[in-house]
Amino acid sequence: MKKTKYNIAVFGATGLVGREMIEILGSRNFPVGSLYLFASEESAGELLEFKGSEYRVEQINEDSFKNKKIDIVLSSPGASASLKYSPLAAKEGAVVIDNTSYFRMDEDVPLVIPEVNPDDIKHYGKKNIIANPNCSTIQMLVPLKPIHDKYKIKRIVVSTYQSTSGAGKKAMDELFYQSANIINAKSDIFPEKFPVQIAFNCIPQIDIFSEDGYTKEESKMIKETHKIMHDKSIGVSPTAVRVPVFFCHGESINIETEKSFDIKDIKSLLSESRGVKVVDNILSDNPDERYPYPVMVNGFDDVYVGRIRRDLSIDNGLNLWVVADNVRKGAALNAVQIAEILISKYF
Repeated sequence: MKKTKYNIAVFGATGLVGREMIEILGSRNFPVGSLYLFASEESAGELLEFKGSEYRVEQINEDSFKNKKIDIVLSSPGASASLKYSPLAAKEGAVVIDNTSYFRMDEDVPLVIPEVNPDDIKHYGKKNIIANPNCSTIQMLVPLKPIHDKYKIKRIVVSTYQSTSGAGKKAMDELFYQSANIINAKSDIFPEKFPVQIAFNCIPQIDIFSEDGYTKEESKMIKETHKIMHDKSIGVSPTAVRVPVFFCHGESINIETEKSFDIKDIKSLLSESRGVKVVDNILSDNPDERYPYPVMVNGFDDVYVGRIRRDLSIDNGLNLWVVADNVRKGAALNAVQIAEILISKYF
């Protein structure tokens, strides 16, 4: 008999993404039976609210998943912690939906965006782990998938404008304190999370550089696109930039398609696509109707698309401006959506 409620664990519960996962489980009325919250030693003991009740965060250890009959683990710690504990949870029978980078390119682990490749979830049983893609890959492919299905994308050139929340709370704090100090004419900048000052600045480096000149963040977007789309023929050329914004990533995306298109059809196609919201009335007197921007999108589920226009320099070229809440759709919501498909189709 199919269950009516499921035992859920959130690993990394006190982080930005973990807290968002808990909120989304409640707001979407996910059928939670028992809820277990895990984190590192320094966060253990904190109380977090879920649907009006308080839950104490437990310190993660090798026995955390034993004898609890956990069905699903929503995991968003560091990659090294996930490497250690996710297989232990999977061994105990839980399906781990992992938001870290560690398992994404594992051939036996499906890498899933529910609006793009939901059928890949069926392969979860190989390791009882499903990987959440990089936040930048998620918001890029949600609007590109319907375009690819109809017109076949040959090449993607993407520049990201990524908020500091993508690097965690300490990175956001660094932006806040640097900004306050500069405004108050103080010289205390002292970059720690970033290689240089982030306040009032843009940094064309996210993660470390490889020998080919690309950062790990950029390489992720290439490899993840090929895996998720099941098409290695798509050329992907990314540049990832950190910008002084707290929440939500922006992306300037240029694509080239094999088939010709009418720009009105592109706008209509995107408007009808699940998980996409088009904001593209550039002549409107209301700036909120002209194009999306981070402050507008913060806290919302959809991937917002605007500035939809032809690339006049090439046949079948298209430019898009894409904005999404990186903590929500780029991480927590995507994981919960995967869990919803799991319980509806595979449990």
